[in-house]
Amino acid sequence: MSRGFLIDMDGVLYCGGQLIPGAAEFVQQLQATNTPFTFLTNNSQRTRRDVVTRLSRMGIDVDEPHVFTCAMATARFLAQQLPNGTAYVIGEGGLLQALHANGYSIVDHAPDYVVVGEGRAFTFEMLEAATRMIVDGAKLIATNLDPNCPTQNGMRPGCGAIVAMLETATGLKAFSVGKPSPVMMRMARKDQGLATDETTIIGDTMETDILGGVQMGYRTVLVLSGGTRREDLTRYAYRPDVVVDSLADLVGMDPSTIGVPVEMVAH
Repeated sequence: MSRGFLIDMDGVLYCGGQLIPGAAEFVQQLQATNTPFTFLTNNSQRTRRDVVTRLSRMGIDVDEPHVFTCAMATARFLAQQLPNGTAYVIGEGGLLQALHANGYSIVDHAPDYVVVGEGRAFTFEMLEAATRMIVDGAKLIATNLDPNCPTQNGMRPGCGAIVAMLETATGLKAFSVGKPSPVMMRMARKDQGLATDETTIIGDTMETDILGGVQMGYRTVLVLSGGTRREDLTRYAYRPDVVVDSLADLVGMDPSTIGVPVEMVAH
C-alpha cells in the first residue's frame, strides 16, 4: 500500500527561525524513498514560493507542490462555491495571490465574501468595513480559527481572534476552511492522489492537526517539539495514534510503519 504524509510546519519542522533537529533528515528520507508528502500550514500570509524559500534557507529543499496552505484551500473552496466571485480581504500576500489564482476579484464594497486571514496590517477601519459588508449580506469566511500565532517574540493574535471580533459584532458565525476543517484536510490528500487509509498526518497541535486527522480517519502522529506537552493529552477525548518527541524519532523508520501504534513505542 502507498503511504503519504501531511506534515505541519511550525513546531514540527522549525520553531521560530530554528530548524528542529531531525526535521531535515526526515524530509530527506521521504524524498529518497519517493514517499509522497505535503507541508500543511494554517498560515495564510505566505505564498507557496515564500514558504519554499524560507525552508530552503533553513536547510530543507523542496518544490512548491510540496506546500499546501489554508489560503490555497480557502480560494479553491470559494471558486467551487461561487466561481469568479468577489471578496473583501483582511489578510496578506499569500491569501490575495491564492484568490486571484482561483478567479476571484478583490473589492472594497459589496463583496460576495469577507475573507479573513492572518496579517499585521489589520486596522479598526477594516473591521468596521467588514462588519457593514457582512450585515449587508456578504458571507464570512475564515482561512482558519487559530486564536494566536507563535513568533520569535512570543504569541500574537491569530486569524481566529480577528474573526471572533467580526462574529461578535455581526452575530454571525464564520465558515472556516483551514485545519482541522475536512475541506483542507481532504484537498491536501487528494492532491497527493492518496486514499484515506494511505494518509498519515504529523503535527504538534491537538486541536488542529490531530483533531483533523482523527475526524478524517488518517493515521496521526503527535510530535512534542511544538506547543503540546505529554501531560496535556489527558485533557482530550481523542488521542493520536503515536506520540514522539520530534521528527528525529522517525528517522530510519520504514514510512509504511509510521503511525502504527503496535509497531512503535514513544520515547
